[in-house]
Amino acid sequence: MARNKFDIDETLESPFSLSHLARASEYILKHKWKMALAFLLSAIASVASLFQPQLIQHAVDVSIPNGDIKGLILVVIGMAVSISLAIWLTNLRSRIMTRVSQTIIYEIRTDLFNHLQYLSFDYYDSRPHGKILVRVVQYVNNVQDILSNGILNFFIDIINIIFITVFMFTTHATLSWVIVAGLPFFIAVLVICTPINRRGWQKVSNKNSNINAYVAESINGMKVTQIFAREETNATIFRRLSDEYRKVFMTVVYPSNAVWLAVECISIVITAFIYVSGIKWVVPAVTYGTLVAMTSYSGRFWGPISNLAGIYNNFINSIAYLERIFETIDEPITIHDAEGATELPQIEGRVTFEDVTFAYEPGVNVLEHVSFDIEPGMSVALVGPTGAGKSTVVNLISRFYDLTGGRVLIDGHDISKVTVNSLRRQMGIMLQDSVIFSGTIADNLTYGKLDATEADMKKACDIVHASDFIEDMENGYQTELYERGGRLSQGQKQLLSFARTILSDPKILILDEATSSIDTQTEKMLQIGINSMMKGRTSFVIAHRLSTIKACDRIMYIANKGVAEWGTHDELMAKKGKYYELYMSQLLKK
Repeated sequence: MARNKFDIDETLESPFSLSHLARASEYILKHKWKMALAFLLSAIASVASLFQPQLIQHAVDVSIPNGDIKGLILVVIGMAVSISLAIWLTNLRSRIMTRVSQTIIYEIRTDLFNHLQYLSFDYYDSRPHGKILVRVVQYVNNVQDILSNGILNFFIDIINIIFITVFMFTTHATLSWVIVAGLPFFIAVLVICTPINRRGWQKVSNKNSNINAYVAESINGMKVTQIFAREETNATIFRRLSDEYRKVFMTVVYPSNAVWLAVECISIVITAFIYVSGIKWVVPAVTYGTLVAMTSYSGRFWGPISNLAGIYNNFINSIAYLERIFETIDEPITIHDAEGATELPQIEGRVTFEDVTFAYEPGVNVLEHVSFDIEPGMSVALVGPTGAGKSTVVNLISRFYDLTGGRVLIDGHDISKVTVNSLRRQMGIMLQDSVIFSGTIADNLTYGKLDATEADMKKACDIVHASDFIEDMENGYQTELYERGGRLSQGQKQLLSFARTILSDPKILILDEATSSIDTQTEKMLQIGINSMMKGRTSFVIAHRLSTIKACDRIMYIANKGVAEWGTHDELMAKKGKYYELYMSQLLKK
């Protein structure tokens, strides 16, 4: 089967560096005092637990041989106090760190989502949305432990190793050297496995991203899938992507677990050596209580090292996710307020193109040296062949893309020098693809005007003839809608989107194939409302059915990277040029 875009792994545009850790630490340092308290509690709990082997040693070497029942009772009480204190402090520390870790994840995810709100259209045009989604949800979840508990546990385990080493050497120096003799072997395993694990977890991240992208697109296109009976083909593609993920994961999990396994093996061998050393070589100097204590310290010494190995594995894994998260946050916001940008004042709606050139891809111009001037309140229709640049013109007015050359002015203000929000607040844009969000009908209508009343909503819906179907629904304007407007027909979704646009009361109205999914009868009624709405507003209309734009003040025929013809319907028909040919071809098809 041919490979598709979901088989292509993402290329990491900003490889991992220490700067990623420095940026991650910014989130951590916001909670430094809570983490310091958690560290202190853990240190006290660790010290409390380290007295337990010495209490056992005293019981074995002193209390039991001497039949000291009172001494044994004191040992038991001491053990109970030590264990209870360690458990209580550890529990308290866990509660603190759970709050900290969830707050850190909340802050990272919020920063990531907020950044996505301002990225330009071309960012979303060039990436499967599932690959963006996985970064916001799963990748952030995957790094939460390493950014909170992981880092804290790293320092706690280092402190534990220091404390344990002190207790070990004060108990028996010779056997302590036996315990630490395994460290060089552990370091060797770490050096060998580090680069393998890092590359492996990057591949796992890529394959996981591919699966999420394919699932997201498949769900969005499920109706088309079933229409074309593609279920089995899609399932085959998904199995292949899942199998690639499984193979990559199984490849990396072995070297990843090798670090933990090495610690366990070294710990077992060291414990055996303690017994051999104590019994065979230094018996006169070692009591049975000391042997018991030292084996306990050996487990406690290698326990933190085993924890560090786990933290290491999580860290290597999390690096791959941090790279993706920060890569997204670092994605430049190309459409942003220029330095010193001012608020666009209340406008009348004059739109001017001055020698505008634009290209979606460098060197491939869609528009070249386009100039025109639209008076406030005029209605302008954009017609022409598919791909000629009609939607591009209205996208540039809304500043969804920045120009390659020239200027776009509104009421004499260069739109690149005013704030984006103040520009778009005064525009109403109705796109061909009607996006309906989950929530109530009222939620969707007030999406751009949160203070709108139900009377305002009804007035807007009356204009576009949406009131009838809304009032027929079980809860009227409070009726819950499914994601993407699943309960509505395509025409109803478009009417709802139209009402949402009208409700924002724009000064400039942009209708991009606004009636493409509406039946002819409804369109005739809607056209009356549209004409009423256009009065007093500068309007740009893109429509393939030319009969709907005959009454516009100006018609621009877009072709050959510019405005090929310009005039009223009657003027253009009299010229018998490109517009005339297009209109007559549609007339003959009826």
